[in-house]
Amino acid sequence: MFQFDLISAEEYDRERGRYAPLTDALRTLVDVGVHTDVGDATVREALGHLEAATALLRQRVREDRPVLRHADTGRPVTWGNPAVGLRNAISPPIVVEHDLAGRCWSEFTLGPVYEGPPGWVHGGVCALVLDQLLGEVASDSLTKARFTGTISLRYVRGTPLGSLRAEAFVERTEGAKTFARGYLMDDEGVTVEADGVFITPAWARDAG
Repeated sequence: MFQFDLISAEEYDRERGRYAPLTDALRTLVDVGVHTDVGDATVREALGHLEAATALLRQRVREDRPVLRHADTGRPVTWGNPAVGLRNAISPPIVVEHDLAGRCWSEFTLGPVYEGPPGWVHGGVCALVLDQLLGEVASDSLTKARFTGTISLRYVRGTPLGSLRAEAFVERTEGAKTFARGYLMDDEGVTVEADGVFITPAWARDAG
């Protein structure tokens, strides 16, 4: 069972204001690293700057990994999540929206950092995105303990790099199992379909 520490809205905003620009800069660095074509001397110079920056950031590093929950929204604060983490530069990041009907969706852009075959999104990245969306909708915006049991994907066609949309909804709930369905799509329609079963763990069932 998870033990959450609450983080106030004010502290969350301070943390976001402090680290979001750093994450954006790191994300840009990753993208430039994929595309750069500079020579040996410039690479060596850049390495020196990166090593210096790493040393600066290592001056104070957390040894623990606190599990935080936003005091106002009740949502867990997932700084390091590879799909939506504010402080994880490998995340696109995806901002997940929810409507009153219980569906969720996100519109985002995936560039060459997420490329598999030339010009196409890596299939594992498609799975990551859809697992996140299905998990969000199955757990009522991450406010209930429901974890991925199984997820099945059908790759309808290639997912092109560029502007994309993902959406998900709950089909039904049977006891401890919640069944969710989702799609990844581009301007021409669905590229990947996903079905997931999310399980309420025994400790959460007992608590309810």
